[in-house]
Amino acid sequence: MNATRIIGILLVVAGIAGLGLGGFSFTKETHQAKLGPLEFSVKEKQQVNFPAWASVAAIVVGGALVLLGGKKG
Repeated sequence: MNATRIIGILLVVAGIAGLGLGGFSFTKETHQAKLGPLEFSVKEKQQVNFPAWASVAAIVVGGALVLLGGKKG
């Protein structure tokens, strides 16, 4: 199996995961303040969404690499 097919398989898997998950979220700590013995911080939850068109494009390109990647012309 050559590198082109491996990259194609990874793109297909990433595209399927992008469609299935739709995105991910993470928590970021910001705005720290100290007032004497008291400490304040704010935790922000942020969402990152994967565009559906990008996931479909990754599947299509990955499929093309898997099908055409091993052929030498």
